[in-house]
Amino acid sequence: MISATIFLGWLGGQEVIIIAIIVLLLFGGRKIPELMKGLGGGIKEFKKATKEDEDDKKKEKITD
Repeated sequence: MISATIFLGWLGGQEVIIIAIIVLLLFGGRKIPELMKGLGGGIKEFKKATKEDEDDKKKEKITD
C-alpha cells in the first residue's frame, strides 16, 4: 500500500495524460476495453482466490 502511494506521488496530471496517450497509440481505441476487461477479470479471480485461502485458514484454525 505504501509503495503504491509513493509511486502515485511521482505521477502528476501531465504524466498521467502522456501515459494514457501512449497506451492509446500503442493499443488503439478498440483494444483498450478488451484489455481492461481482462485486467478486471484477473483482479476478480485474485480476490476470489485470496478470500478462499482466508476461509480455508479460518476453517483449519477452528478444527485445530
